Amino acid sequence: MSIETVTSNTGAESAERDVLISRDGAVATITLNRPARRNAMTLDSWIALREALGELALDDATRVVVLTGAGSDFCTGADLDKRTPMHPLNRMRQINATALAVAEFPKPLIAKVRGYAVGAGWNLALLCDLLIASRDAQFSQIFAKRGLSVDFGGSWLLPRMVGLHRAKRLVMLAEMIDAEQADALGLISELVEPNELDATVARFATRLAAAPTVAVMQSTRLIEDGTTSSLRDALENEARSQAVNFATDAPAALRAFIEKRPPAFSGEWQVLQP
Repeated sequence: MSIETVTSNTGAESAERDVLISRDGAVATITLNRPARRNAMTLDSWIALREALGELALDDATRVVVLTGAGSDFCTGADLDKRTPMHPLNRMRQINATALAVAEFPKPLIAKVRGYAVGAGWNLALLCDLLIASRDAQFSQIFAKRGLSVDFGGSWLLPRMVGLHRAKRLVMLAEMIDAEQADALGLISELVEPNELDATVARFATRLAAAPTVAVMQSTRLIEDGTTSSLRDALENEARSQAVNFATDAPAALRAFIEKRPPAFSGEWQVLQP
């Protein structure tokens, strides 16, 4: 496994070592690497995360990405001790660009969560396609306790995931909840014992790396878009997605089925290009 460092060139404070990429075959891992700060993120750290996602999105050898935190915690959101001279609105727009990069990442993205995931750190995990958490994980929409309103997509995510009134409770009271409570709210994809977290995430990542990632990610986006679209629009989007599938991995799956062998998915375009 090789380890690379992603750096940000925007701002005096270097994000070097704040965000790391490691690769193991088709699975890449992004590690938020500020364990002394419980992986709280500076502006440069958020930008470095966005750059890491951009790099892996264009890497054909990478089919699945795991997002995790170094040390005992996932991410405690923004590092409020590190301020920049940038106007607060522009700063938030830079952070929002990272949130969109997470939400729109074109490959399966798994959040591996242990310890604290609070504030923007929790919403970062929720924006991933899957959130696999250890039973020792703790979560909070902590913003109100810092005199802040919800951000990093929480206002969009939470009502869709838990309903309006539960979402309001989470952000108004800013309570810390344990992994069992988060799981009961439907906010965790898989809840495991602490000593099983690494193996469980590796198992999910391996399965997804062997899956038809084009079709899988299209299905993911269809489900997300379906929460706000009409049935007519959803059906049209499904039709368009299937057309893409028939030009990528579906023919290989059909041939494998006929030949009674496991399919090998590449996601490569199967039609002539001009």
